[in-house]
Amino acid sequence: MATVLKVIEILGNSTKSFEDAVQNIVNESSKTIKNIKSVYVKDMQVCVMDNKISEYRVNAKVTFGIMDTSE
Repeated sequence: MATVLKVIEILGNSTKSFEDAVQNIVNESSKTIKNIKSVYVKDMQVCVMDNKISEYRVNAKVTFGIMDTSE
């Protein structure tokens, strides 16, 4: 049987790091999405306030398997 995957695009943020922003994406999306296979970081950016980084932002694609309920 062939595996079918779905990809969705999600924006995540953190005040700590890019890695934490990606982890936030995984944590939050796993609340409603099962069988996450990978996260592709498409774009990263930061917000700056008073010449310091105030927020890390990540635009990512989350790939997960589609469950076959017919079996």
